[in-house]
Amino acid sequence: MPLDDQSTWALLRQLDDPQHMEFPRGYDPGATRARFEQLAVRLDARFQCTCTVDRQVQDASHHGTIVVPATAADSAEHITVTISNFGNLAVVTLGNPGSYNEEEERELFHPSDRLRVEEELEALGYTVISEHLLWTRYEGVSDLVSYYPPEHPPTWWIRFFDYL
Repeated sequence: MPLDDQSTWALLRQLDDPQHMEFPRGYDPGATRARFEQLAVRLDARFQCTCTVDRQVQDASHHGTIVVPATAADSAEHITVTISNFGNLAVVTLGNPGSYNEEEERELFHPSDRLRVEEELEALGYTVISEHLLWTRYEGVSDLVSYYPPEHPPTWWIRFFDYL
């Protein structure tokens, strides 16, 4: 189950280290990859399919994505799981990230699909957070803001779940 809004903001601000943009201090890429691979295997089994897995992520604050195909889901759309390099954070979205607003996703994302994904994430120690909070303008402690023009400011999604 995703963290509530207040807990999410506290966690994001705690993880926002200006000295470490792509991954946190003490980051263990081998352990992160092993757990990510476990998640991919578990989602394949849980949805009885072969998920698409993006393992080739570089210059980013996220480790990778796993996509459950729509043909294996009870929802009418594929499901995307994005894993951050920070704090064991995970986001589950219907379709591609940013495809649906919170209300649309609540209506279209079948509860059984969300439950299956979140149970697998929880079993592996991931912390699920709401995608919708992450589209808020980034106002953290790093200099991420200096890399974006004022008319297109960065978001918390970029800080923890995107390419930098």
